[in-house]
Amino acid sequence: MRNMYNLYQIDSFTKEKLKGNPAGVITNADGLAEIEMQKIARELNNSETAFIFSSDSDEYDVHVRFFTPTHEVPICGHATIAAHYARAIENNLDSSRVYHKTGAGILPVDIVKENGDYRIIMTQGKIELGSIIEGENKKTLLSALHISEEDLLENQEIQIVSTGHSKVMIGIKSIEILNKMKPNYETLCKLSEVINCNGYYVFTLNSEDSEILVNGRMFAPAIGINEDPVTGNANGPLGAYLVHHNIVKHDNSVFNFKAKQGETIGRTGIIEVDVRIENQQPIEVKVSGSAVIVFKTELSLED
Repeated sequence: MRNMYNLYQIDSFTKEKLKGNPAGVITNADGLAEIEMQKIARELNNSETAFIFSSDSDEYDVHVRFFTPTHEVPICGHATIAAHYARAIENNLDSSRVYHKTGAGILPVDIVKENGDYRIIMTQGKIELGSIIEGENKKTLLSALHISEEDLLENQEIQIVSTGHSKVMIGIKSIEILNKMKPNYETLCKLSEVINCNGYYVFTLNSEDSEILVNGRMFAPAIGINEDPVTGNANGPLGAYLVHHNIVKHDNSVFNFKAKQGETIGRTGIIEVDVRIENQQPIEVKVSGSAVIVFKTELSLED
């Protein structure tokens, strides 16, 4: 059994160190037991750590598992970007498409080599438009976020949407409300058990920057992440939600936008989202971003 593991800390959705969303990555995880991965994720204390395993199948190139400090999750956007960025650097990859097996299925990841660096494009899982949050659950949610019905985007449902790891989409009218928000994490945790969804993505389309369509904040206290800096698996499903509910204009072929997240916690990052559309409905979502290695070291689990 291998005892030395290549360990990276990588900031995703940024080229500036100590910004964006940090993820741990172990590029040679073969031999690690689940309990060890959970302990490593807890030790690193990033919102997610990705573990890359060799493939034993022709169907995919690598198997990637994702852990928060407290739970394994099926897939994670920023840790996918981080994992494939580390792997591309380590193997000096050319532009190419790789397939990774995840808890959300076998999915393609595109490695784009440009100017001696890499951009990573993640194709997300199946789009699932889930339950509308209404009645008592909606009251509890608004109360936990300390916002009112008047703060919400008019005529837009609060809805659970997934592209592999579900989030509640909550549209509000202004960036001022977004930035001031101080949620009651305990109430959000309890509500997660009731609605069977751990992540709450609060977003606004009121951006003063013509480059950026969405500003958002993502809360997932039930899986040990009070606030996540920049979330691929929130902005991807948001793209599907915006198209499905006809909130944005598009050409019935593709809808592309940029989202900025993480400002209130000093970890700003930018995600690009592409939604492929047929018959006015979203059929596939991709998120892409850059990344930067903060440090690389070796982890030894020998006594």
